[in-house]
Amino acid sequence: MSKRSSVFDMIGPVMIGPSSSHTAGVVRIGRTAKRVFGKALKIESADITFYNSFARTYEGHGSDRAIIAGIMDYKTDDPRIKQALQIAEESGLKFRFKSVGNASTFHPNTVKVVLEGEGRSATVIGESLGGGVINIEEVDGFNAGFSAAAHTLIIKAADVKGMVAFIASVLQMENCNIASMSLSRKAKNDLACHVIEMDSGIRPITREYLESLDNISEVLYIPDIDF
Repeated sequence: MSKRSSVFDMIGPVMIGPSSSHTAGVVRIGRTAKRVFGKALKIESADITFYNSFARTYEGHGSDRAIIAGIMDYKTDDPRIKQALQIAEESGLKFRFKSVGNASTFHPNTVKVVLEGEGRSATVIGESLGGGVINIEEVDGFNAGFSAAAHTLIIKAADVKGMVAFIASVLQMENCNIASMSLSRKAKNDLACHVIEMDSGIRPITREYLESLDNISEVLYIPDIDF
């Protein structure tokens, strides 16, 4: 099912220009990647690849500044976006841009972000859909498909019978209403990635409980982001 934008999305977000797709959407992808990496952790390096339309326009439309601003957790209307590259260099953040102009399997406005630091790495592929709306297509090689506009739980777990039902039961006890839930796995009986968008958040104790289980290797919780 294709994602729909409301009239308010098409009007666009409050932002530092010039484009809701090439600037605001890219900032939002960067902020989401920062949360996948770990908001409290320091990013030491960022490898960024722009695809298709982005590959041809990212410098002129400011997408390079936008993605770095997002990684530094600036909001879409933060005036520091214009100086984001300089600020990142001064802070010691190493970054590199690449472009791939003809990637037919990717959305026209796609960016891949690889973050490293403090012994951790994270890879996020995001799409800017227009009006500042985004879709996070992949996380660490797994299909994801979430907007970051809702509370999102990403759980990497063993691909064993009953895991989906078990996770759903834990969220039911937390009184969380699931808006969407998807599952991606690399192979049968291999590691699986559960992506759950919820109407409300979860308590830290619930996340800690899930992380303590033998069949679960990682739990990422991305609260409803104030873009």
